[in-house]
Amino acid sequence: MENNVALLRSIIMDHYEYPRNKRVEEEYKKAHIKSHSCIDDIQVQMKIENNIIQDICFEGKGCTISTASTSVMTELLCGKTISEAKMMIEEYYKMLQLQQFDKEVLQEAVAFSGVGKQIGRINCATIGWKAAMQIIEEKED
Repeated sequence: MENNVALLRSIIMDHYEYPRNKRVEEEYKKAHIKSHSCIDDIQVQMKIENNIIQDICFEGKGCTISTASTSVMTELLCGKTISEAKMMIEEYYKMLQLQQFDKEVLQEAVAFSGVGKQIGRINCATIGWKAAMQIIEEKED
């Protein structure tokens, strides 16, 4: 899949045009991150019970990359344990740093594998993931 540029682009555009889990859940744990270099202003909301991410959603505005990557992230992390989610986030960062990563773990998130070559876009691709990790780390404290 990662060598099929048209497929990867279509995944990104689909998640941008039709973002999954873009809604507000006021009672969930929240983390808000705003970019200083792009229009990205995203709040991730997460419900964690019994060490499992029961639900995850987001709201805000963002560029194509930030919206699509956050949408993909919500689908990947929902239903995962905290340790599974942390491992997935770690693999995502490895991919963006152009290191070896587990493609099976990242599923559709491999659509962002080319972002690591565009340093200015890395922040866009990680804004939602940073917010999710912030919530997870606060939950662990």
